[in-house]
Amino acid sequence: MSSTTSTADTVTLTLHDSGRAEITVDRPERHNAMTAEMYEALLAHIERVAFTPSVRCVSLRGAGGKSFISGTDITHFKDFTQGRQGLDYEAFVERVIDAVERISVPTIAVIDGWAVGGGLALAAACDFRICTPASRFGAPIAKTLSNTLSARNMVRLVAALGVPRVKRMLMLADYLSAEDMLHNGFVHAVVEQGALAQTASALAERLMALSGTTQAAVKESLRRSVVEQRLEDDDLVESVYGSAAFRSGVAAFIKP
Repeated sequence: MSSTTSTADTVTLTLHDSGRAEITVDRPERHNAMTAEMYEALLAHIERVAFTPSVRCVSLRGAGGKSFISGTDITHFKDFTQGRQGLDYEAFVERVIDAVERISVPTIAVIDGWAVGGGLALAAACDFRICTPASRFGAPIAKTLSNTLSARNMVRLVAALGVPRVKRMLMLADYLSAEDMLHNGFVHAVVEQGALAQTASALAERLMALSGTTQAAVKESLRRSVVEQRLEDDDLVESVYGSAAFRSGVAAFIKP
């Protein structure tokens, strides 16, 4: 199938005719570490996806075969001299993670290599994750920068992995293997590197064949309950039961 591609610096967006959008971080010489400009490019691509009705699934991947995304480029912190700068930085990162989490269609993190720090948070913000046997997951901040994660990002990781694994990652600076992540359910599938793209495409096709109305409501309800700790969902329930998709579904089942 043909595709159209929009490029901004080292973060690219490809819109496939099938309805799948693919966002690629392409900075392998720095293990796909993100600069502020790259985060802004990612936000711009997410906004474009949101206003493209034909998009039914979004995948996020890192180029180079060694790293998914290794978080924020450490040079970003070289001028930090006071704690207030940390608050501003975490608020900025939260804006990015929140944007990924709020994408209304299903999202897939395609992890070819290491998902570290902010890369782990971005992977956790996606709905599904597939990886290679060599993939590793962690946030070894206790032996690198001596920084911390925001409470919201910790809540996301705890919801996905549980408190003991999060403590291993953050307090012991342990990396968890692809096998570990498959067994605990964080990863949907572990496949050889050569099969990664095909597996991602097949998963996207499976997701796109199902009800986008249901998927969007489930995503938003889970986001509210996990991240915001609130259970208000009258707007979601009303929109689903008032949708054309719901009426069509009922009609299809009761058709004589």
